[in-house]
Amino acid sequence: MAKKNINYAKTVVIIAIGAALYGFGGLLSIPVFANTTLKPAMAILALFAALWGPVVGVLVGFIGHCITDLVYGQIWFSWALGSALVGLMMGFYPYLTGRSLEKGVFGGKQVLLYTVMAFVANFIGYLVSAVIDNLAYAEPWGKVIVQQLVATVSNTVVIGILGSALMLLVAKKFASSVSLSVDEDYK
Repeated sequence: MAKKNINYAKTVVIIAIGAALYGFGGLLSIPVFANTTLKPAMAILALFAALWGPVVGVLVGFIGHCITDLVYGQIWFSWALGSALVGLMMGFYPYLTGRSLEKGVFGGKQVLLYTVMAFVANFIGYLVSAVIDNLAYAEPWGKVIVQQLVATVSNTVVIGILGSALMLLVAKKFASSVSLSVDEDYK
């Protein structure tokens, strides 16, 4: 059995770019509830995860979220973990679609799957965050559940609209075979 040759340097660069875009992009957000924002950068996290898989997704999510929090003055590791879990779960998109994006396909069926995955990933990822906040920081259960639900809905809408638009652009690039490709390292 042949062993895959993974280009670790390229992976680190992809993670660094994704984390920077997600982290600093997270500064452009609209407050919607206590410490909860409508964050267009969620589309970046979902895109990087869907293009390069769960390992890239989890690291872009965690590091990027820490960057945003660090700029605001306090890192909430529980919510950074939630973003990491979202990245992890969204990273399974290529495996569930037979790598349709790389074939230039991102139609209605793929948009629906992508959006449903976004909902499930956000619901589970930020539910973990809410539980940790309640148990570790004694945050009121009602508050953290509302935060989790608001984050789930707003992030799903962002990923469903902006993320799908980005995915469609990437699919068109793949379809036109303009030098945008995912290396064998990520298959």
